[in-house]
Amino acid sequence: MTLAHLWILHFLWALPLAALVLVFSRRQKRRTMESFADHELLARLTGKDQKGRRFLKGLLLLTALGLMLFALAGPRWGSQYVEVTRRGVDIMILADVSPSMLVEDVRPNRLERARGEILDFLRVVQGDRIGLVAFSGAAFVQCPLTLDYTALQMFLGALQPDLIPVPGTDLGAAIETGVSSFDFESETDKVILLITDGEDNENRRLEAARKAAEKGVRIFAFGVGETSGGPIPAYDENGGFKKDRDGRVILSRLEEEGLRKITSMTGGAYVRSMAGDLDLHILYFDGIRSKTQAQTLKTDKIKVYEERFPFFVLAAILFLLLERLIRERRSVETRA
Repeated sequence: MTLAHLWILHFLWALPLAALVLVFSRRQKRRTMESFADHELLARLTGKDQKGRRFLKGLLLLTALGLMLFALAGPRWGSQYVEVTRRGVDIMILADVSPSMLVEDVRPNRLERARGEILDFLRVVQGDRIGLVAFSGAAFVQCPLTLDYTALQMFLGALQPDLIPVPGTDLGAAIETGVSSFDFESETDKVILLITDGEDNENRRLEAARKAAEKGVRIFAFGVGETSGGPIPAYDENGGFKKDRDGRVILSRLEEEGLRKITSMTGGAYVRSMAGDLDLHILYFDGIRSKTQAQTLKTDKIKVYEERFPFFVLAAILFLLLERLIRERRSVETRA
């Protein structure tokens, strides 16, 4: 036998406490009754107190409580193997970690907003294989396609601007890396989820998107930031914001037009991050799910234990019924 929630057994310490409460309450009841009449009169009015029956009733109550706690712990024995099939699509998330993602035109900044959205996204995906590519001036696969979302979350924590030493932003390299991460021998629909502020220093995004479309890869883009833009934090010994050669503060703006072109070329969709909205949820259900067809990704046999808690619940109910049937006092016959 195994227990699904072993920690529930820690509450068994409540049984001695419940026993003390029963003893205390019954003593208080007896003292209250004795304040109205003497012992002999009480026996005539309410019946003779049966200590053995009172003890048995308390024991039945405590046993019922213990059985209920044990039922909550989830006792299981006996098992069978069940075939489980996971269906979904392959999704490569391309996360922009360039310095412009530190702009605070969205709170707390673009990169943290993107990380939070991805974590929420992983909570709603339904059996899809997910991978992660980080990019700035270059792109690298941080996590290959996997069904283990917990492992993917570990890689999300490492997304920082200093993760990739190559400066700038190359959307073309990111898309090419994402496309090369797919297994094209598989018939599974393939999707790239591009999360970025849209800046592209190399201007190769449209050519890369065209090649992705030729291979049947759809690109869905998630724009992070504001079109009005904001200054890029310097994060050096001098602090402040990054400036150009003329000493003017550099503003980074959300470039939506280029992202719309990319998604249009590949049959995807574009969504802009809006505070308080579940934007990636919308992009997933109304975009990715509606434009792709889920395929069988994995078939496994898992061991499923038989839940046996109903037996203990039934036993507890029976003990409670027995407790109600037992009378604490026996009527006393009075002589005429």
